[in-house]
Amino acid sequence: MAMVFNHHLPELDLSHCSTTTDSTTTGDDDRYRNLGEWSPVVDCMHPQESFHNLLDFEMNEEDEDEGDKTEHKNLDSPPFNDDLKGLRLVHLLMAAAEAMDNNNSHDLAAVILVRLKDLVSPNEGTNMERLAAYFTDALLSLLESGGGLRYKQQHHHRTDVVAAFQILQDMSPYVKFGHFTANQAIIEAVANERRVHIIDYDIMEGIQWASLMQALISRKDGSPPPYLRITALSRPGSGKKSISTVQETGRRLTSFAASINQPFSFHQCKLDHAEETFKPSSLKLVRGEAIIINCMLHLPHFNYRPPTSVASFLTGAKSVNPKLVTLVEEEGRKVEGGFVGRFMDTLHHYSAVYDSLEAGFPMQGRARALVERVFMGPRIVGSVARVYREEGEGGSWGDWLMTEPGFEAVNTSFANQCQAKLLLGLFNDGFRAEECGSNKIVLGWKSRRLLSASVWTCSQLD
Repeated sequence: MAMVFNHHLPELDLSHCSTTTDSTTTGDDDRYRNLGEWSPVVDCMHPQESFHNLLDFEMNEEDEDEGDKTEHKNLDSPPFNDDLKGLRLVHLLMAAAEAMDNNNSHDLAAVILVRLKDLVSPNEGTNMERLAAYFTDALLSLLESGGGLRYKQQHHHRTDVVAAFQILQDMSPYVKFGHFTANQAIIEAVANERRVHIIDYDIMEGIQWASLMQALISRKDGSPPPYLRITALSRPGSGKKSISTVQETGRRLTSFAASINQPFSFHQCKLDHAEETFKPSSLKLVRGEAIIINCMLHLPHFNYRPPTSVASFLTGAKSVNPKLVTLVEEEGRKVEGGFVGRFMDTLHHYSAVYDSLEAGFPMQGRARALVERVFMGPRIVGSVARVYREEGEGGSWGDWLMTEPGFEAVNTSFANQCQAKLLLGLFNDGFRAEECGSNKIVLGWKSRRLLSASVWTCSQLD
């Protein structure tokens, strides 16, 4: 399939986006009317040391005389000072994590974390200082709750969420990488299909599908687009808000499809209340349609979904005999060393994310701060809580599919690989696309893997 980089697709208006079933535009809607552009499609385009001494050193540092302070300020290499402070913050965070891992040392953890709260703020300072502030909050939340309470998702104003999302997708490839890679695989898989049914695990605003529709109506051979159905899963745990949000997404997609003459219909399927489990029998299937399973997980703007729910969806998907399964997820790996090891790996991961955001927002501190506050901060708090309870440990969902009976890897095309590299060429050169095996493309920042997109199909079991 030829590669097309389409920069001039029609926008799908988010001005009527709301959390209710009423499609009337409200005053709040007007405030973010211009923030909701829909993306164009790319159609193939530890060292051990005394933590007590470290804490004493940090506290005694405040007692330096003014002469010493002046000497530090006049150093010719300010980055060295930032790096030194960053290293001290990492050591303090590691000390707090180790103290929390010992039931008899929680008082020490509290002392360290109170000290850290005095040293850092999520709203100012270097990358490491802002990052340390969120990790400090995460550990404090665990300490105050005894580690047993689940982290509650923060709810930001709708205007902030839409604005932060638009900034994120404009200045970073995190969102587009997953959408474009999955869409390209879908386009190739349904090239000769007359009816396509996509079952989407977490549709959010549906931005991925506006791009896919535009690609379907722009086929090089001039053939008519297939009839497209999308079934979005809604979660009863979020009540009417979840259901109405999915309905609103459906209305926008239906309107967009009509505007470009894409045959389309939209449906909802409710997950069961118990652990958000998926029952394939609740789907409305039509004979002759090619079924696509789409599973986007753990992207920065997505809510966390429990492993039992993800496993239920992927396992249940086999029974509908999908032609393709697309999986996009944050890269995970097995980490030794108990909570401290998992904590440090999480710190390493988000440090790479923060560095990549810094590269994308070099002159836009306020914009970056909004993305960090709305998306990154809550994700860090939730991630630390999960690694403390040993949830999600043991690798990625792609690793799980590799060993799950009934799933087979589908080779990613050369066109898809080229598309990923072309996309990253629009951003900072620290991003890289790596082919990992025959069916997976990984988004990395320098030496750290951040996200992966993999493609699968299901075989009939004997």
